Amino acid sequence: MRVGIAGAGLLGRLLACKLAAEGVQVDLFDPAAGPAARGAAGWTAAGMLSPVAELESADETVFALGMRSLALWPQLLATLDQPVTMQQRGSLLLAHRGDEGAARRVVDLLMLKAAAEYAPQPLTAAALNELEPALHGAPYAWLLPQEGQIDTVQAMTAMTESATRRGVRWHWQTPVSLLSASCLQTQSQTHHFDHVFDVRGTGAGDQTGAHGKRVRGVRGEIFWLHAPGVRLQRPLRLLHPRHRVYLVPREGDLIVVGASEIESEDRSPVSLRSTVELLAAAHSVLPELAEARLVHSETNLRPALPDNLPRIEQSDGLTRINGLFRHGWLIAPALVEDALRGLWHGSTTNPLLNSEFRDVPR
Repeated sequence: MRVGIAGAGLLGRLLACKLAAEGVQVDLFDPAAGPAARGAAGWTAAGMLSPVAELESADETVFALGMRSLALWPQLLATLDQPVTMQQRGSLLLAHRGDEGAARRVVDLLMLKAAAEYAPQPLTAAALNELEPALHGAPYAWLLPQEGQIDTVQAMTAMTESATRRGVRWHWQTPVSLLSASCLQTQSQTHHFDHVFDVRGTGAGDQTGAHGKRVRGVRGEIFWLHAPGVRLQRPLRLLHPRHRVYLVPREGDLIVVGASEIESEDRSPVSLRSTVELLAAAHSVLPELAEARLVHSETNLRPALPDNLPRIEQSDGLTRINGLFRHGWLIAPALVEDALRGLWHGSTTNPLLNSEFRDVPR
């Protein structure tokens, strides 16, 4: 079987790894200059695996996909040739005095939408200090024990290496202009396959399904802080009336700080407002960051459909997956599993087959 994939972001690399492991010949096409070019949103994301916290703005579909993906990620990472850091020590929600009203509305919403075993657990000051001694200044805290994180840069690199070893053929600097059943067209050539996947994210433009649902880009901005000696064991979110700020620890004494969410398709450098607000908020709960060094900043566009929910469109010879929005690393393994189930088994076992961007099963 020969499969063509348009898009070498998170979904494209996951699909390439899974298909190549099954003996499928995979050709992957992307406009990026090479495997390490950071055009795809998957490179920029902090890699928070937070199905409960995302219920603030997402629905039970994203929650169910996220919980399944939490179980799938360790299995997927075990098949890769290079190690990828993943941990599941939970995540924290924090709030300053004066912001407790807004924070409790978020926590109450999570408790309403999540089952009791996933509900946020309130922490005393002593309990918070035991979990994260470096945190100061936020008297309100809740633990989400099931959540975790993955190092996105390591994972993108490791998936590329493993897929290459299994025979995946990469076509860099090769944008796809048109897709149809079993057919993929680039500027210079038409390629024929047994099946084609369109996972281009914002690169899909208006070519997002039978009804022309346009993918829009939602701007996000992050910072990497090099902070030797600053210990942070798990991701945290600071609940604020105007914006959400997260801090995610990474190997190499790095802490990733984000994440603005701006309805704009502007890819220009990080704004002054985001720099001041996000870094000041991070310092307010982790004072030891005062001497951290800002070593990297980045912007990218999250691919979102009008309702901010993921969609799979599947028909004979063609599968489109898009609309991962801010949930890419959280839900991608489950989406790939659903899409491949339809490819292998057909419509009798996969309710998504022959659908037209319908919701993922719940």
